[in-house]
Amino acid sequence: MEQHEDALRLETAPASWAAVEELFGTKGEPSRCWCRWFVLAGKDWDTTSPDDRKEMLKSAFSNEPAPGVMAFRNGDPVGWCAVEPRATYRRLKRSPVLRAVPSATTDDTALWAISCFVVAPRHRRTGVSAALLAAAVSHAFTHGAEVVEGYPVDTGLRTKATSAELYHGTLSLFLAAGFGPVSESVPGRPVVRLTKAQAAP
Repeated sequence: MEQHEDALRLETAPASWAAVEELFGTKGEPSRCWCRWFVLAGKDWDTTSPDDRKEMLKSAFSNEPAPGVMAFRNGDPVGWCAVEPRATYRRLKRSPVLRAVPSATTDDTALWAISCFVVAPRHRRTGVSAALLAAAVSHAFTHGAEVVEGYPVDTGLRTKATSAELYHGTLSLFLAAGFGPVSESVPGRPVVRLTKAQAAP
């Protein structure tokens, strides 16, 4: 588990199902979606219930690596970030955000995507998202990624974006972590990438 001393004893680690279940709880959008929005496409989403989606995410923990990373504060789960090979997220194939994205110089298994952040309300704006992003990048590169991709919201253009719309993360968050924009077919929704070579010390 990685410690972040400057963030109120914040620690990050590959996610466990028990920690995700505790964080998502029984109320709010996370407990309805269970981070399956990008995994399920079209009718597959429409025909599943929140309980179905919960079981799907639980089953994703049956194999390594974990489908995301967690942040903990004083031992309690306070944040989640989903990161997997982009091919896992079937909905992305039809997303207008990706319409103009250039091909990555790698195969599908080495192109990973960060699709979602969940941060407990009272821990927002305390460094959790930045710690999660750093952990997600490390997790992806450790497990074979050569390129990590994100789909943040540019709050400079989308000034009225609500907290519920920022689950992709903000552009400023990704830029601060070294990501660079590669396309923007939807105004205010750039695609950003970080390569393993760029992240190397």
